Amino acid sequence: MSHESELSNTMYDLLHAMGKDAGFLYETIDTYIKDAQNANKSDLVETWQTIKKDRLKHLHMLKQALEKEIHG
Repeated sequence: MSHESELSNTMYDLLHAMGKDAGFLYETIDTYIKDAQNANKSDLVETWQTIKKDRLKHLHMLKQALEKEIHG
């Protein structure tokens, strides 16, 4: 396997993970939080909010890693 294809694989991995996290954060998580709020389940609201915070942190980490891949 050449160095170039390894780079492609790692960039793909980062982009794929970012897409999954971004989709969850921007399309799904707020619905889950609202559902828990509507059901008056404050513990579940907290759980989803913590997951959202963690996923945002992960997305930021992935973005930094991707920038490092691109710029070296």
